[in-house]
Amino acid sequence: MGEWVEVATVGECPPGTLLEAVVGESIVVVANVDGEFYALDGICAHQGGPLASGDLAGCTLTCPWHGWQYDIRTGRQLLSESICQTVYRARESGGTIQIEIPAPS
Repeated sequence: MGEWVEVATVGECPPGTLLEAVVGESIVVVANVDGEFYALDGICAHQGGPLASGDLAGCTLTCPWHGWQYDIRTGRQLLSESICQTVYRARESGGTIQIEIPAPS
């Protein structure tokens, strides 16, 4: 079981928005889709674009640099099943957004 880390308040990430957080040694993009929080590796697999600066339409996150698209729920790149961002568990607790840092293997 990992450790839950507070990254923002719920008010800092209203529905339909993204935010960037540092979790452990990773940059993570957090998305609010209709009040449900999701988190994944915030650096695009293509050329390192900042996903938190991208666009969120429903559950589709589009990188601002070259338009690569990901399903925010699964981390899968929409045109290639072999490309997948690391997904982090996210939750709302007491008005804050928390991300789980996986336990060391």
